[in-house]
Order: sequence, then structure tokens, then C-alpha cells
Amino acid sequence: MLDRSLVRICDLAGRPRGTGFAADEHGTVITSHEAVDGLARVVLHGPGERTCVVPADAVVALPGTDLALVRTEGLDLRPLPVTVRDSVETGAYVRIAACGWREARVLGTSPVTYTATDRFHLVGAALELAIGTQGADALRLGGGAAGGPVVDAASGAVLAVLGTALLPQASERAPAGEAPFAHRAAGFAVPLREAAAADPGGPLDELLARNAATVPAYGHDLNTAGALHLTATSLGSDGPRAAVLEPVERPDTTREFDAFTAAAGHACVLGLVGDPGTGRTTELAALAARRARGAAPAPTLWLRGADLRADDASVADAVARALDRAGRILAASEETPADSGPGDISAARVARVARDAGRPLLLLLDGPEEMPPALAHRLAGWSDGTAAWLREVGARLVVACRAEYWEQAGAYFDAASLHGTGTGCGDGLPGCVRLGDLPAPQAARARARYGIPEGTLAAADARHPLALRLLWEVRAALPDAPPPGGPDRAEIFAAHLDLQCLRVAVRLAAANGLRGTAVRRLAARVSGQLHEAARRCLGPGQGELDRAAFEEVFPWGALPGKGFDTCTGWASAVLTEGLLVPAGSGYRFAHEELADWIQGLHLDVDGALSSLIHRHRPPGPLPRGPRPLPVPRHRAGPVIQALLSLERQRGAAELAARLGELVDALGEFRDGEPGAPAGSEGSDGKWWAGRLLTEVLSRVGDATPYLGVLGVLADRGEFGTGFWLGLPLGEAARFDLLRRLVVRDGPPGTPDRCLDAVAELLAEDPAGVQPQLAGWFADERPLDAAPDATVASAAQALLYTHRHRAIDDLTEALVRCANARADELLAALAEEEPSAVCRAVDRWAHDERPARRVAAVAYGLRAAPHTVTEADRELLRYAAFALLARPVDDTLHGAALALLVRDPHTRSRHLPRALRHFADGDPQLPASALAEAIATHPEPVLAAFRARLHAPGRAADDVLRSLADVTTPTLARRVATLVHDLLEARPEAAGPAASYIDRRLEQGPGVRAVLFPLVAGLLHSRPAQVRAALAPVLAASGTAASRELRGELLDVLLSQERDCAVLESVLRSVVRGLPECGEVRTRARVHRTALLLVRTPEGAVCFDRRLVELARSEPGFAALVTRWIGAAPQEWAALVGPSARRTLGGLAGGDRVPA
Repeated sequence: MLDRSLVRICDLAGRPRGTGFAADEHGTVITSHEAVDGLARVVLHGPGERTCVVPADAVVALPGTDLALVRTEGLDLRPLPVTVRDSVETGAYVRIAACGWREARVLGTSPVTYTATDRFHLVGAALELAIGTQGADALRLGGGAAGGPVVDAASGAVLAVLGTALLPQASERAPAGEAPFAHRAAGFAVPLREAAAADPGGPLDELLARNAATVPAYGHDLNTAGALHLTATSLGSDGPRAAVLEPVERPDTTREFDAFTAAAGHACVLGLVGDPGTGRTTELAALAARRARGAAPAPTLWLRGADLRADDASVADAVARALDRAGRILAASEETPADSGPGDISAARVARVARDAGRPLLLLLDGPEEMPPALAHRLAGWSDGTAAWLREVGARLVVACRAEYWEQAGAYFDAASLHGTGTGCGDGLPGCVRLGDLPAPQAARARARYGIPEGTLAAADARHPLALRLLWEVRAALPDAPPPGGPDRAEIFAAHLDLQCLRVAVRLAAANGLRGTAVRRLAARVSGQLHEAARRCLGPGQGELDRAAFEEVFPWGALPGKGFDTCTGWASAVLTEGLLVPAGSGYRFAHEELADWIQGLHLDVDGALSSLIHRHRPPGPLPRGPRPLPVPRHRAGPVIQALLSLERQRGAAELAARLGELVDALGEFRDGEPGAPAGSEGSDGKWWAGRLLTEVLSRVGDATPYLGVLGVLADRGEFGTGFWLGLPLGEAARFDLLRRLVVRDGPPGTPDRCLDAVAELLAEDPAGVQPQLAGWFADERPLDAAPDATVASAAQALLYTHRHRAIDDLTEALVRCANARADELLAALAEEEPSAVCRAVDRWAHDERPARRVAAVAYGLRAAPHTVTEADRELLRYAAFALLARPVDDTLHGAALALLVRDPHTRSRHLPRALRHFADGDPQLPASALAEAIATHPEPVLAAFRARLHAPGRAADDVLRSLADVTTPTLARRVATLVHDLLEARPEAAGPAASYIDRRLEQGPGVRAVLFPLVAGLLHSRPAQVRAALAPVLAASGTAASRELRGELLDVLLSQERDCAVLESVLRSVVRGLPECGEVRTRARVHRTALLLVRTPEGAVCFDRRLVELARSEPGFAALVTRWIGAAPQEWAALVGPSARRTLGGLAGGDRVPA
């Protein structure tokens, strides 16, 4: 190996000048400066009679260190590794190239001088070498040894470069305290590391860095390339088989891997969590391949759970064994020095070398569920040791496993050590990266790559990595075109199993001389043996076959029996076809999901459920006798597959019965043992019941037959929102379950809320979700986290919040609902989104369904006051015309006319007809529509209003409510006259008139000129019935806009009022307005009202009675009146009677009221 790395250096005349060696894959040669000094062209002779002539500009001269670098081509040199040590121990044995390979010994270091053709150079400390006489002669100047490598005898790395023109700088005297050398050094050599350190970043330093990264060295000189070579050898030996077709890359998973491997934080463990068949092993293999490519490959080591041992303290023990196996492979392949092997390649050393090179060692642990049971029982200690070792050596670990395993194993790592988040998964797992089926774009590329036509597979399998791969293998093996139809996953597994059995049979038949139908019979026997292997995998353990069981089912020789059973080579045939693969000391099925499926075919469902769940159900006592060992939770796969098989074989009713039992058991566990500690019998049974329910219901082809089971679970609030969203159900059934589930939501901000998930669905597909949410309006159950809110109000709030995403679809969904909540929301949309409602009104007006036309007039009238654009008014106009054009809709014509009267473009034409309808009492024609026409047609409209006001009935409410919005001074005075005349003729209309005055007062000080004369006149001339109706309006606190005018009008009332009923009304309103008016104003008004009341005995009694009633009904009023009386007893002595005083004192908390 060394000779393939050396070159002889000559001048053009063929005279030898020295030796050199390759240091990188580009053919860069390191030699002594004296070997090339003064040459215009350098001739290099390599192994195999190869020669290269280079000009002087291909030489990088480093005379200060007596070194030179020569760029060569075509010599096919094998580079030698250069030491990574900064110094060489005295007494170390080395080998030098001096007229052949000779052994020498390092005596120490000494400063030397190099004499070049142009000048002297002080080289610094060079290695002093001791060598025999013949070797010393070869090291003389001109002997051809200049530039030869000095190689460490143990590691094979180059320590220094020989120089024959090096001379000591001073006499050789032994340092103090050391014995003098017995002889003079036979030669000197320039240490490469020290020479590179003298010029950081220089050409030699860069070359040595490249050498360390690309040329493997082992032992004491283990470098980055050595670590890469070791881990690559282990990966090739222990890793999975290379895929025939390159897998499709998943961008999200790749980003997570890149972030994990590039991050410099505390996270050192990544859990890649996915169900069997989702491609965990494929993703790990793709990660390893990506790390091996590129300009800076990084070391990656492959481990399986079966590689772990019961006594391992951490993952470092398994890493050490893997590296040791790789070292033995390298030693056998002459990749390492023959005399010492790879040397120290301990796990910690390899990891530190990789860390120091900026390329941390990445460990890929696939299938940790296969670890020995004894190690699984002390998993916490193993996890602590693993995390500590990873942090110590700077390594990273990716664990690819099932969710059931990570649920427990991930919890043993502290959160800071884990990469990724589990909360986003909605399943409460520790931090991890979830792996599911392929995303839609990647699945489409995978199907194209496998040649699987679109539509061949059902949606549940069209993105499943294992289903796609196995189907491709089956289709590729068919001699003719594949049969029509789309197989489900179970059929794919069955077909692939048949194919593999046939391949094993063909291999056995070829080796044993069988042909024809015997091959088919042999394939059937292989299938039987595989099913027998699956049955045996159901026994104790991690789902694998130990070596004895494997060799009994698949012997290396022949099966016991006669005929074709005498075929030999069963084990080798099965292993060669990859049906089973080695796993530690045993064997396992190659595909984990396929293993679960075939094992589930042979599982006793009722026996398994009894053992896992029903025997733990409270309050029944556990059976006596030794307790069986708990089944590892990651062995849930065969049980799930057995339940799914039950549906395929016996129908949905059988499966529904078993699921109902699981639901009952889950409820009993939750009610009977709410505080059961983790790992207890009850806790274990509850976990199994919940896991089986979620997994089976998620994997059935159609969950509709199990809606009864799902309804019970939803009412209890079981499972995360992700489970309910992933069920194979129609949207109507899914949202009905979500409606039942949302009641159990936590308060806002709680993770995994159902309402938040529904909001996301609404944002993604508003047109599809809006009708479903509208169906929630009939559910008035209160929410647990917000008792004031109901399911209906929550749905209403969601639809309102997300109204802009598909507002036209929303109006259609609401009008179909025909619910009070829908009416409320449509009314709100009419005010805030009038354009959308106008579009809806136009659609509904032209609809053939009568209910839609009724909705058109109802919401057209609500939207009309809020329209601001001509386009909206035009839509309402056309809708009204469409309604008027239908004689059958005569009951809607009044509303249509109302829309036209509101529109300035059509008002004049249709106002007379509208007035006739109004006069006839058409309920569909509101007064508010005609009120808008007062400004342009005051006479006929006011006449119509006058007639309606003086007609019997309650029409005054609607008319006066509409007239309150007439604010033009001239028209407002005419309306005021209308109100005055109304009360003169009909005092019983005082209530609507008071409401009119109240609304007008709130319009600000500008109404004084109209309202003050009107109200003052009513107070002076109208009967007590009118004044009693006006009193609460005037005594009310009102807003800042009306408070002053109300006070003036109240003063007018009190200045002349003597009627007890009116004064009582004032008193009630004043007290109830205390919070807004303040104590000072309230006290003054109460005192003034009392003075007016006590003028008569009846009034005094009335005041005492009303004062006590208000003290009882209004919080804090009793204490307030007590304080008023105590502060000024003389003022209140004649106003409040003794009985009232005592009652007030009792209500005020026992305070004594002054007499």
C-alpha cells in the first residue's frame, strides 16, 4: 500500500533528486524542497511505470520548512494519511523510505538549518532519527531519500518528511537533567503538523486539512476520514438493502432532519415516530445517503433494537460493537495497517473526532422495540445514560419507532434533549417528528415512479408507502397486464405474500430438481411454514423468532416428511428472498406492517382482549396465581390487525360488538380508577382499550357502521381532535360527532380544542363547512369551559368571524337552516355586509321556492337601510320587480313596494300604490320605508301616517319609531304637531309617544327647539296618564347628549306636578339612574320629589312605601338614604316616617337612623 503512494523525483536528465508521497485524491505530492530546488521541470515516476512531467509553476515551494507541494496528474497514486497529532513521542518507532523501507526511531527534536540554492533557512525543530548504518548511508545528501515520508509504525500515518540537506544549528548537548545521546543523529525529518502550524491557512495547512477529511487514518491518528470510513463500513454491513427505485423525498421530514443535524443547541435526540409501513426505515436510509454525499460527508452509524444487549448502559455500548465489527471488516480487507489493525476505534473517540471536525456523529436507531425485554424494563436508566453520553461526545441520535414505544421511551428523555414537538400531533407524545402517509404531491410522484395508474388504490392506501411498494412488486411480477379493479391493503399484503412464497418455492425447486405442479405445491407448503412462523412470533418476546424456532420452521436442510418436503435449503431460500431477516440472535419479518397483518390472522381476538383489558376491569378481582408478564405496548399491531380482520371475515356487526365492549371498559376504567398510577393494572387496561379503539376506528374502510360507538366516545370527550378529524366518515356524520365533542372543550388557549380545529376547517373549506355548522344551531347545550356560551352560539360566532371567506355561500347556508340563530346572523350580515345580502335577496327573489322569496323580502327590508352603493340598490330594485311580477306572491307585494319606495329612482312611481297598501294595513309594508319618503313627498306620507296613528290598534309604535329618525327641522316640527295631536285625541298612545321623545332626546342639543315646546305643552295640558308616561323619560339619566335637556324638562314637570302616580314614576326613575347621575343629583331629585309627595297624607304614605321598595330592590340604596338622613336629619325628618326609617336601618345593616 505504501509503495502505491510514493513517487521518485528526477530532473529532465533522469538524475534522482528525491522521493515524495501523495497526500490527497487529486494527486498532490508532498516532498522535500531540496528534491525540486532549482528545477525548471520536474519528472515524477509513479507505480506501474507511470511518469508525469510538471513545470515549475506546478510546484508550491516552502523553503522555510524544506518542503514542497507538487500538483501531478495521471500517476494513480494512493494518498497516505498524515498524522493528526501535534507532536511525536521520543522513542517512537517509525518507518522511512530510504532505499527501501527501513525502521528507525525518533530520538527527539532539534533546530536545524536548510541550505537552499539561494540562501539559508532556519527550519526550527526537526525530528532526529536513529537508524542503522545502511539506512544512514541512504540519508546522505544526494542519496535519493530526500522528501520521503516518515511513517508511524503503528498507525501508518505520515509524521514527517525526510530532509538530507538539514544540518544541526548548534552543538548537540543534552538538556539539563537528561542523559546525553549516545550517538549523533543519523538523519532529520521535518514534522508536517508543526510546519503547517507555522503558516495557518497556508497551502500546507489546507492540504493537511483535506488529507484528514479524505484519507482514512486509524489508531493514534484516527481522523475524520477514518471515522467516515468506519461508519460507512458499518452502514454497508448493518444497514438496509438499497432500494431498487429511489424513494420520493419528503420535504417536511428532510427539513426536520436538516434542522436537527445542523442545530448547535441542547437537543441530541430526535424521535421519528410513525406507524409500520409509513417508511421510517426508508427515511433513515435516505438521511444516511444524503449525509454521505456532498463535499463534506458526515459520519452516520446504523443500529437496530436487536443490536442492543440486556446489559447495555447506554447506546454507546451498541456503537462500540458496531465500530468493532466495522474495524474487523476493514482489517480483513487490508484497509488498515496489517500489524496493528484499526487500533483505538472506541465509540467515544470516533464521536469526538467527528465532533471536532464539525461533523457530529449521527446514530440511526431503527426498530428500538426489538431491544431485549430485560433492557426494556430498565429503559429509564438506559435513556439517561444515552443522553449523557450523547452530550458528552457531541453525537446525535435518531430513534425511528412506533408511537406506542415513543409514548413511554420519549418520556425518559428530558424535554430539552428532544427535537421536535408532540403537541402539534394532538396525541400528547413527547417531542418528536411524526411520519405518516406520503403527502399528496409526493404520493403522486411515487405512484408515477412505480407505474401505478391513478385511481387504482383507495384513498386510504394511495399514499401509503408500503402498500405502493408491495403493489409495484406484485404488478412487476405479473406476466400479463394487471387485473382490473383496485385492491385494498389486505389484498396487497396477501398477493405479495403469495408472490414471495412462489419465489422461495422456485428457488427451492431449482436447487432440488423439482418442476411443474410440484413447484405450486411447494409454494403452498412455504406459505404454510410462513404462517407457522407468524403464529410462533405471537409468543413471548418482541415479535421475533429465536434461532431454534427459525431453524425448526425453516431448516437449513430438509423438512421432516416425504416427497418434496425433502427439499433442502429452506433457511437460505427464505433469507435470500428477504421474507425474514436477521435480528440480533433471531429473525424477524422484513416488513413490520406485513408481520402485524399475518400475525393478526392467527390471533385469538377474544382471548387477547380478555388478557389485555377485560381482566383488569373494576371491580372484579384479578385471578389468583402468578401474574402474567405485561404485553409490550408496541405489540398492539397484531391485535389491531386481528380486529380489522374480524370485520373483513365476519362483518361490521361483529367488530361493532367488540368495540362496544372496549368503550364500556374504557368508561369503567375512567370512572373506577381516576387516579390509577401509570403502569398499574388499571392504567394498562385503560391504555389498551383507548389505543385499540382509536387505531381500529381510524383504519376501517368506513366508520359509518360504528357511529353508535363513536357517539358515546364523543359525548364523553374521549381522544384528541386529530382522531375525530381523521375518521373515514362523511362530513355530515363527522360534524355531528364534533358537535357532541365540542361541549367538552377546555377554555380558550387550551391545546387541541375541538372548536379551534373546526375553525381551521372552516378557514380551509368555508363553503363545505358552513352548512355543517349551521346544523349546530339547534343545539343549545352549554359548553363546559364557558357555561354562558352554547354549541349554537359558538357555531354562530365561528360563522360570523369567518364570514368573509365565502359570504355568498354563508347566506345560502343560513337561509336553508331556518333557525332563529340563522335569522340573527343574517340580520347582522344585513347591517355589516349589505352587499352580500343584496346579492342573496336578488337570487332568492327569482327562486321558484316560495320560502326563498319570503326570505328575499324579509332580508331585503333589513339590508335596504344600510346600502351605500348604487349596485346594491339596483339589486334590491330588480328583486322587488321580480316579486311584483308574480301575482301569486300578492302577500309579498307590500314588502316589494317598501323596497321601491326606499329607492329614490323608483319612489315617485310606486309611492301611491305603497300608500294604499299602508292605508289598508299591509303588515309587509313598514312605516320606516315610507318615512324615507317624507323628505321628497311630505304631504301624502304625513297624511298616511296621521291616518294610521288615529286608527285603532298598536300601529302607533311602528309609525312613531320611524318618525323619530326625521331630523330635518321643518319636518320635525310637523311630526311634533302630529304627536301632539295624537295625544290630544288618544291619550292611551302616551307610551309610544314617550318612546319617540326618548329617542329624539338622544339626538343631541339640536332637538331643543322642537322638543321643548312639545313636551312642555304636553306637561301643562295633558292628563296624568300622559305625564306618567313622560315622567320616566325625563327622570332618566340618559347620555351626555340629552342629560341637560332632560333635567330642564323634569324641572318643568316637578314645578307643577301634584299627582302621586306621576311623582312615584319620577322617584323610581331617579333612583334607578343613580349610577349614571351620581349621588349629589340623585339626592336632590329624591328630596324634591319627597317634598311634593308629602304635601298630602296619601302622598307621604306613598313615598314611604316606594322608598322602602326601592331600598329593597336597588343594591346600596338603603345605606345611601340612611347616610343622607344621618347627615341632615332636619331636612328628612318630615319626609321619612318612623316605620320607613326602621326598615331602612335594617336593610342598611342595622345602622340606627336618626329620628
